[in-house]
Amino acid sequence: MDTGSIAWAITATALVLFMTPGLAFFYGGLVKAKSVVSMMMMSFGALALVGVLWVLYGYNMSAVGGTWEFAGNPFSDFALSSLATGETANTDLIGVAFGATFAIITVALISGAIADRAKFGSWLVFAGVWATLVYFPVAAWVWGGGWILNLGDTLGLPAVIDYAGGTAVHINAGAAALALAIVLGKRVGFQKGMDKPHNVPLTLLGASVLWFGWFGFNAGAEFLNELANTGLIVLNTLGATAAAIIGWLIVEKLKDGKPTAVGAASGAVAGLVAITPSCANLEPGWALLLGIIAGAISALAVELKFKLGFDDSLDVVGIHLVAGFIGTLYLGFFAIDTGLFTGGDLGQLSVQAIAAFAVAIYSFVIAFVLGFAIEKTIGFRVKNEDEIAGIDTVVHGEEGYKLETV
Repeated sequence: MDTGSIAWAITATALVLFMTPGLAFFYGGLVKAKSVVSMMMMSFGALALVGVLWVLYGYNMSAVGGTWEFAGNPFSDFALSSLATGETANTDLIGVAFGATFAIITVALISGAIADRAKFGSWLVFAGVWATLVYFPVAAWVWGGGWILNLGDTLGLPAVIDYAGGTAVHINAGAAALALAIVLGKRVGFQKGMDKPHNVPLTLLGASVLWFGWFGFNAGAEFLNELANTGLIVLNTLGATAAAIIGWLIVEKLKDGKPTAVGAASGAVAGLVAITPSCANLEPGWALLLGIIAGAISALAVELKFKLGFDDSLDVVGIHLVAGFIGTLYLGFFAIDTGLFTGGDLGQLSVQAIAAFAVAIYSFVIAFVLGFAIEKTIGFRVKNEDEIAGIDTVVHGEEGYKLETV
């Protein structure tokens, strides 16, 4: 690998790692002031725990030797001692670090669904076990030689397209978020408009950091391809996200009468999610259309929790699960050369749908069972009185804002 590709790989790894603090800012601004420390610590806790697990055995599990293997052997190279002493260790270990950042943020995304009411220790138990049973194997299915990667060949259809994680990251996390929201139940007084974001600028900062880091998220793996498609990926990541902001704000204006800053930030994230699987396989015009659609539909989808009765605190389902499905299925219609309207047939849509629904169902079931088990044993949800008082001081002994009186 040439020095330019190595430099980009290191840069992209740093960019994607920076996204998890960005997510903490984004989520932190959306909760009430007395929960901001707890919310941000859930992201930082995932960063710490999943980062360690990935090095110990997660990377080993993320690649398989045969199409129908569930996951790689976690103990095949425990703590990567053999990989670190191999002839290609310099470049191999950069790839390991890059993969770790994806595992970290996927787990961190889930936490937004249980804001204001989850115990930190229980969250870490869930994060570690879910990463082991769900993310590491799904990464193997999608990118590591598993059944999703080979689904097209198996069925005699085009290969599944998931360039940067529509299924492995966003549908995966969104389905788990829905399961946990159901298990933990509704917050005290749950209703539309019950809690306003306590710090809108913090949320905008978080969305900006996410967008910045997402260029590494989407284009990072191009170091393996000598940066061949980087231009298209970068442009689509910019264009679809910008268009999604417009789509969200139009819906918000028509529905509520005012376009909001939180709506703009949420629209940006929805666009980023939607373009993630498709960034290398859409012409720029189709990427803009995808952004408009994802932003508009996600703006409507976040209202579903009130109609269906599940308390997804920060709209992980409405943004990540919904926009993840949109971006993944959209390729069935507009992927370069293989989409239904771009030279192909229904084959691309078929494999996209199989992959998306399989990951969603598997993640939801495992997350629900795991969350239920934690709740019934060590407890997952804080007491109602602690939730009402604000869980920062109860769980962490800290306050996000300390007002001094003179």
